[in-house]
Amino acid sequence: MTNETNPPATAPCDTPQTPRANASFLLRAIWTVSGVTLFIVLLFLSLGRIRLSQSGTEMVGAFVYSALIGVPSMFLLNWIAHRATGKHPRLRVSIYAMVLICTATVGTFAAALVLQLVGIVPRNWYWNEVRGSLPFAVVISLMIGLSITTYETLRFRLQEAALQLRTRQVEQERAYKLLAEARLSSLESRIHPHFLFNTLNSIAALIPSDPARAEDTVGKLASLLRFSMNANQNSLVPLSQELKIVRDYLEIERTRFGQRIRYEIAVPESLHDVKVPPLALQSLVENVVKHVVSQRPQGAWIQITGSKDSNRIRLEVLDDGPGFSLDAITPEHGLGNLIARLELLYGNDGQLEVTRENQKTAVRLSFPA
Repeated sequence: MTNETNPPATAPCDTPQTPRANASFLLRAIWTVSGVTLFIVLLFLSLGRIRLSQSGTEMVGAFVYSALIGVPSMFLLNWIAHRATGKHPRLRVSIYAMVLICTATVGTFAAALVLQLVGIVPRNWYWNEVRGSLPFAVVISLMIGLSITTYETLRFRLQEAALQLRTRQVEQERAYKLLAEARLSSLESRIHPHFLFNTLNSIAALIPSDPARAEDTVGKLASLLRFSMNANQNSLVPLSQELKIVRDYLEIERTRFGQRIRYEIAVPESLHDVKVPPLALQSLVENVVKHVVSQRPQGAWIQITGSKDSNRIRLEVLDDGPGFSLDAITPEHGLGNLIARLELLYGNDGQLEVTRENQKTAVRLSFPA
């Protein structure tokens, strides 16, 4: 229905590659090598094959604590960040802190036990080791763990914001492309030789009998073509401008079809400043002219109405034609182009509906106010 254009060529959107996978692999490799090294050292210590100095003993002890507290904390925080905190964003820090306290406590008991098994901590000093190490382990775990999670949270939000910005840019480019195609589609139908030939013939016929009307028709044709050429410069235009273009278009077609076109525009002035997609109403009206008026000797009656209800704008084009279904509309048609523009401009809040009531077809365009 209405004029057809070639389908829009969708620009490829490259997803930016992040170093997240490489960093995760490197971190696992470091922990694996460190864990194997620690296991070998502890094994030789337990067998009495090596003896460490005081500084070496302290270094091994610190490494055991960091391994048994840091590794579980890392994996648990990563798991919770992906599954739990999204449901309770305000409790994110509290959840992280509780996880860190639990892993620090369990890790301290485990580390003290490992150090006792390898002989670094005497058997009768186990609880002294736990009591002396636990406060430091909890404090250090909270400081380091919360700092790292805060940094990772901010980094993730920054990446997410950058991705959303890039997505909006791609959608804006698609919107501009669709608007340009709407302009070309509209121009294509208007500068089509048959359209211009018929309109100029009508003007020529009016010059001897009604020169004033002929001059007025030339002005309407120029205004219509000018608006079509400038439509891609704005994603939205005032409804008053759109209604003027609709009226000019109907008057031009009336020079061809005469009383076969009967129309009424009943849109309250309070809606004239509302922003609408350019050529939206005009596309609906043109659809009626091309597929009802031109196909029937009796022509068609067209009514254009508008209303505002619950912060939504509703525009309706009503005609007494046989009707059609949106299921038959393909993206290549002008109405398909309009549907795509509504989706980009308003998302799921922009709707185009076709209903059949009392032998009349109503095409309703609705979007947020």
